[in-house]
This record gives sequence, structure tokens and C-alpha cells, in this order.
Amino acid sequence: MDELTMGDFLRKRRASVAPSSGDLRSTPARRVSGLRREEVARRVGVSVDYYVKLEQGRRITPSDAVLTALADVLQLDDAAREHLQDLARRDSRPKQSPEAKQQARVGMLRLMESLGGMPAVLLGRRTNILAANRAARFLVHDFNAMPAHERNALRFLLFSEKSRLIHRDWETAVAGLVGMLRMECGRHPNDPRTAELVDELSARSGLFRQLWADRHVARKVVLDTRVIDHPDVGPIRLHLESVHMPEDRDQTLHVLIPASDSASQAAMRHLQQLVGTGRHPDQGAADGT
Repeated sequence: MDELTMGDFLRKRRASVAPSSGDLRSTPARRVSGLRREEVARRVGVSVDYYVKLEQGRRITPSDAVLTALADVLQLDDAAREHLQDLARRDSRPKQSPEAKQQARVGMLRLMESLGGMPAVLLGRRTNILAANRAARFLVHDFNAMPAHERNALRFLLFSEKSRLIHRDWETAVAGLVGMLRMECGRHPNDPRTAELVDELSARSGLFRQLWADRHVARKVVLDTRVIDHPDVGPIRLHLESVHMPEDRDQTLHVLIPASDSASQAAMRHLQQLVGTGRHPDQGAADGT
């Protein structure tokens, strides 16, 4: 896994910011994409030497004011701002204690099953699937039939042929999960199991390597609306609501709510009827996982 440093993140984001008309007038022969280091330093209000040291990964801990100014200049969204803070503070954090196994609370499982038949999936560290209610298992895949160590949303999405068939916006869905994984790396640097997962996905998927190199971060799956082509009930347009658990920052509940169009509403009612019959969803582990 490539080392996650604030310098790498700053360089990538600086290259993506379009220079202003004033920048273009002052430098007629630009040879770099995005902003120059001196342009960022000037806008942030620090010396060029100080900013260069930040990009070089020197042991400098910028103030909150400098980090806020950097985020403004680099046009970072809320997730990227949080990631920048994580990267800036990683060296000052105490050493992490061994990670306890993540589990879904009993109350959470009851909540997920009481959502009126709405599909819900609880994701934990490394996009691991901690729980999926019956509606989600009918809609996407019977994750309970998979060995526990294989229940990983990103691995399933990347390598399951079924996931490619049912997700119309498959690549965008993958990008959202990759962004969540990279953001987690900022919160938990030097985690060996995360490094193992990133190395595995990098070796097996060119799309993952490309998305990982982009250094995009996300708190949730990118798509707020997605279409799933279910083999029994047809296409369903769904709105995705993501809720972060206050007692565990590394757990996110994803609830899929049918769109208001009549076709999606009818398809969801049909799906809920299938769930109510007790017929077991697809058997077996995800293809290719």
C-alpha cells in the first residue's frame, strides 16, 4: 500500500485546482497543471518555504487556521477536509491499541429489521459488511451465506459478476467505496489488515489502482441515487441514506429507499412480498470473492 501522507494529498489536490485569471496573466508560460506551490502559499498566507516543507512531508504540524485555509484554497469538500485533518495529526496521535473485532449491536440488528422492508446494510472498518437485513439480502446478495471473512463490500462489488450485472452505475459505486476506504486509512494509519486489503485489490483490479491513485475520499458511497436491476422484480431506482453511528465512527448504516416513481414503488412492493414469503435469497458466496 502506498504511504498516505499529507504531502501526497496536497500535491494531488493542488494539481486539480484550476488557476484563476490573475494567475494566468502573471505566468504566461505555465508548465504545470493546477496551482503552483507559490500560488497556494500566497493564498493560504504562509511562506513558500513553509508550504514546500508541508508537501515534502517534513515533521510540521500546521495550525487549525492553516489547515482551514489550505482546505479553502484547494476547494476541498467536507470529507476531504476531515481527511486533511486526519493526515496532519497522524504523527501526534498515541499508538493505537489492538483493534477489537467489530460487531453490530443487537439493537442495531433489530432496527434494521424494523425499517418497513427497506433494504439496509451496516458497513464497518475496511468496508466490511457487519450486517444486512433480509430486504438487502434479497435485493443485492445473501451475504449471510458467505464466510464471515469474505463479507467485504468493496471486494464483492469489484469482483462479483453479479454486482456488475445489477448495478447500472457500477464504476461510480466502486469509486464511493474506494473513497471510504482511503478516508479510513487517514483515521487509522499503518493498519496491517487495511494494507493487506489494498495490496490485494491493487493486484487484482486496474480500476481500483486508478481510483486509489486519485486519492479521492468519501464519507459515504458517492451515489445518492442508484438503479439496481433485480432479476425477479426488475429495475428499482433507490435513494441512498447514510447514517454514521455516534458510538462508533467506523460504522455506517446505508438504507436504500425506493424513488417516488410508480415503477420503483411497484418493484419495491414486489420485493417486499418476496421477502415476506420467506423464500431464501440467492444461495452461495459471491462470485469471485
